[in-house]
Amino acid sequence: MKTTVGRTALEIVVGDITELAVDAVANAANTELWMGAGVAGALKRVGGEELEREAMAQGPIALGEAVATRGHALKAPWVIHAAVMGPDLQTDARAIAAGTAAALEMAGRVRARSLALPAFGAGVGGFPLYQCASLMVGETVRFLQARPRTSLRHVLFSVHTDAARAAFKHALAGSARFNR
Repeated sequence: MKTTVGRTALEIVVGDITELAVDAVANAANTELWMGAGVAGALKRVGGEELEREAMAQGPIALGEAVATRGHALKAPWVIHAAVMGPDLQTDARAIAAGTAAALEMAGRVRARSLALPAFGAGVGGFPLYQCASLMVGETVRFLQARPRTSLRHVLFSVHTDAARAAFKHALAGSARFNR
């Protein structure tokens, strides 16, 4: 499913976020910015140890904040680390919404035209998938409506499972009614 908000396309892609040819990929980070399991672990495996070192050098950060690092060995030149979990790897709706907004803002700061967002906190953080998708799509739509001059022209919700695809498809379908 694909929709648009202003001049920016929103789309769901199924597959490996580390393989996407986008300007920036987002990481559902913890406040300390160490990269262990889930998407963070996959990004570190492909991007290299220096990716984690560069991120950790900028931490710790508060829940809902984001920092950017180079992508190193990833296809994406930038990784945006949005703190949606504390060191205990627990998250909540407020952290996911704030982290999504911060990731989008940071993507603009690095002048990314395309950004891939995973389901923040729905893996390691154990947050309910449909609620995650609803929060992330809602925040993305609000961000794009408030910033029509953003550099972002393509936001991809990068999912790995059929359940995640269904959750984001449902959220995008609901948001499409308000994008006109």
